[in-house]
Amino acid sequence: MPRAREVNLVPESDLLTGPLNSITDVAGVLVGQTTLSRGEGALQPGHGPVRTGVTVVLPHGGNLFREKVAGAVYTINGFGKPAGFEQVRELGLIESPVALTNTLNVGLVLDSLVEYSLAQNPAIGITTSTVNAVVAETNDGFLNDIQGRHVRAEHVFQAIANASAGPVAEGAVGAGTGTMCFGWKGGIGTASRIMPPDAGGYTLGALVQTNFGRFADLVIKGFPVGQHLQVPAAAGPGNQKALAPGFKADQGSVVIVLATDAPLDARQLERISKRAAAGLARVGSTYGHGSGDFVIAFSTAERVIHNSPEIVRSRLVVNNEEKLLNVMFRGVAEVVEEAVLNSLCQATLIRGRDGNTAYPLPLEQVTGYCR
Repeated sequence: MPRAREVNLVPESDLLTGPLNSITDVAGVLVGQTTLSRGEGALQPGHGPVRTGVTVVLPHGGNLFREKVAGAVYTINGFGKPAGFEQVRELGLIESPVALTNTLNVGLVLDSLVEYSLAQNPAIGITTSTVNAVVAETNDGFLNDIQGRHVRAEHVFQAIANASAGPVAEGAVGAGTGTMCFGWKGGIGTASRIMPPDAGGYTLGALVQTNFGRFADLVIKGFPVGQHLQVPAAAGPGNQKALAPGFKADQGSVVIVLATDAPLDARQLERISKRAAAGLARVGSTYGHGSGDFVIAFSTAERVIHNSPEIVRSRLVVNNEEKLLNVMFRGVAEVVEEAVLNSLCQATLIRGRDGNTAYPLPLEQVTGYCR
């Protein structure tokens, strides 16, 4: 399947993409995923069918508890169950891999990250502080036996072990295996932008887990394509209803992970996190009452040594802050928009529990409208 840029679905921009157009264009960032797909037919709670997974983002490949990074979290709309956010808000640091999964699997994935950190740092909780693991989620219950909580420690460890700085698989993979976007199959998407030389030449990347949006609201390159697309003829009654315009409010969820090598502190990272909402708006989201829309951001520019007496400060001087942040704000909107579109363009048909089916975005129709 092509990426959005390959079929001319990305608005023109003065900002260039990184070599991979991925969050892994930010030097040092690693992404790993484990995809779980097994079983067919009727839902058997606790047993299957299984259409889920886990995606991990590591700010660097070292010991994150010992060498933390500046971080921030931002809640666009809080109908969700993330873990570890409050300490990040308070201290402005991230000290574990960032994991994405499904809603009912947050506890098990959190426990797995704690186990991973304990193996690296036996002093945790004994002679030093405890670890703050960060996990976010969306609900994949339309396709997946979500009660089964099928993502276990071995799957989290596998994702971490396989994490790489190379291209990131998109669509129905990892935490996006069972998620939907604007009524179509969504999943994992990523994109990047390079800041111009006069703004430091820094890299900004995004990775998204999309599970939001009404069928009729999808906007691509400013065109309300969702109002013109046809429901797949093969869609059963349940899918017809799910795809029909006006069926429900925008009540899904999205998790956005932002990474940059720009030397931003927690305050500045929170400021760029807020602009992620602009990227969601560009594709038609209205962040409904029942939507869980969360942003996690970090900078790889410097590592904060555990228990260091030093205060983390941005290396940006005041005169440069406005110039860099202005272009960063634009870049965030662009990378989030393109990452969402990539999650749609790269997704494939997935049939899950009870025959529920997620159809891929009909690219031939879409490109016809969005020339």
